[in-house]
Amino acid sequence: MNDQTPSRTLPAGFGRAFVLTLREAFEGAADDLGDLDRRAGDGDFGTNVRTAMKHLDATLETDLPSSYREYLTALYMAWLGVGGTSGPLFGMFFRDLAKAGEARGDGPGEEPGSEAGADVPTIAQFADALAAGQATIQKYGEAEVGDKTMIDSLDPAVAALRAALEADAETTSVEALFAAEDAAIQAATATAQTTARRGRASYVGDASQGVIDPGAAAMALVISSARAGADGSGVAHFGWIA
Repeated sequence: MNDQTPSRTLPAGFGRAFVLTLREAFEGAADDLGDLDRRAGDGDFGTNVRTAMKHLDATLETDLPSSYREYLTALYMAWLGVGGTSGPLFGMFFRDLAKAGEARGDGPGEEPGSEAGADVPTIAQFADALAAGQATIQKYGEAEVGDKTMIDSLDPAVAALRAALEADAETTSVEALFAAEDAAIQAATATAQTTARRGRASYVGDASQGVIDPGAAAMALVISSARAGADGSGVAHFGWIA
């Protein structure tokens, strides 16, 4: 089995499902994310999340995206319109995810740019895009694993996703994304036991201990939403964020 077989592909409409699920998750978790940031940062992250989602809503209403790339482009442009540190970093990250479908051309009989399947990345391409997004964040944010940033949940998610795909040829894309989601949530939760070394939270030193990093929590929601977009449930759980 390779990543082109049915169980290793992501479903048609994945881009729409992923982005809309993430929108709902971000809206639902914005208060909690803002509270985390107030306890161990400058307190603006919840506002930044809401601002990005307002930008996203406006783009979805006016541009009417129809493909994976178009939905992810709307998402990255929404974040690039947000100030602070988180806006540009999440924007560049989602820009890398938008590129995941570029390796697949439109198939016979399909409209260019349609999300009938040709534009949707394979799970392997999606994993590569997550890794590329991680590299971009680390390049510009200068963060390493353990610094108590979004990288702390993204890195183990990428590792778990790739490990699941490589360990068993029968592992489906949804199963691999469940593994990535579990790793991301566990790692995000574990940031409560660490002291921030990068970002605004690093300014408060030991005061950040006992508080989940909001960026790591938000990145775990990204992975959860990808899983929910792939399995069709449309639900990314965020009750663990507190």
